[in-house]
Amino acid sequence: MRRFEFIRANSVRDAVTAHSQGTGTVFLAGGTTLLDLMKLDVMRPARLVDIHKLGLDRIDVLDDGRVRVGAMVTNTELARHEHIRRAYPVLSQALLSGASTQLRNKATTAGNLMQRVRCGYFRDGVSACNKREPGSGCAATNGQNRNVHAVLGGSDQCIAAHPSDMCVAMAAIGATVHAQGPIGARDIDFLDLHLLPGDKPWKEHALHDSEMITHVTLDAPLAHGRSAYLKLRDRASYQFALASSAAILVLEDGTIREARLALGGVATKPWRALNAEAALKGQSASADTFRRAAAIAFEDARSFGQNGFKTALGQQAIVRNLSSLVA
Repeated sequence: MRRFEFIRANSVRDAVTAHSQGTGTVFLAGGTTLLDLMKLDVMRPARLVDIHKLGLDRIDVLDDGRVRVGAMVTNTELARHEHIRRAYPVLSQALLSGASTQLRNKATTAGNLMQRVRCGYFRDGVSACNKREPGSGCAATNGQNRNVHAVLGGSDQCIAAHPSDMCVAMAAIGATVHAQGPIGARDIDFLDLHLLPGDKPWKEHALHDSEMITHVTLDAPLAHGRSAYLKLRDRASYQFALASSAAILVLEDGTIREARLALGGVATKPWRALNAEAALKGQSASADTFRRAAAIAFEDARSFGQNGFKTALGQQAIVRNLSSLVA
């Protein structure tokens, strides 16, 4: 057992100040990822700052149609919220497809944004992994890489897929992440929060030192939009996606006027398929249109052996989801 200091913050400012006072400090929200990694000895924080008592557990529907979600809102609360279920079904469905009921009751919005990858080489504590030990290499590129490894957005330094379902839905909806740090508050576009691995895969997000996520504001839902989340996996429950899609469509007389499309399980970050969206807009809502857009979404896919099937499976996730929305 490794010793660590536990601090219970009484305000956002207190939490940020405590985090900035020494290296090896981590914010503690639901702990569903952090405690796992501490038990595996992958993460070894010297100090935990508990942020449970900061009043960040509210969901507020704003006058302009946007929704402000506190960092400590649990996945269950967000998925079951009446307005979320009605206005953002894609988000509710994504949340309910992830983990187990017990984990959703503890996991938080901010924690979901910040969760670490499920790559076995990262979690075993001994294999080459640039996320865990910068410069050590990536054992996954030539190893077991079928399940939780990406064909989009990877590099020779890391191909671990981002594990979140919630984040895929938020990427499709559009959102702003609000953070508080030692020098004040800052807003980050959701699509800019998670970073591609490139040659620095240990740098996973755009937060500055000691910045803490306080809220996420969802863009207003598209007028007359219809949305859905489809998750393809080896078994029907408690399994990470092999491929998933979050889709939002606005139709007018059988023509696609607006399209939002994001992918999970196949990319190193929540993947907004902007090129596929452009291919959908102005086209008829037909199977041929969906297949063309799906192919475009995976034009830059790169297989690393066992995970090559994800290119075809990811396209199926897109076509099946879009087809269900117009059925």
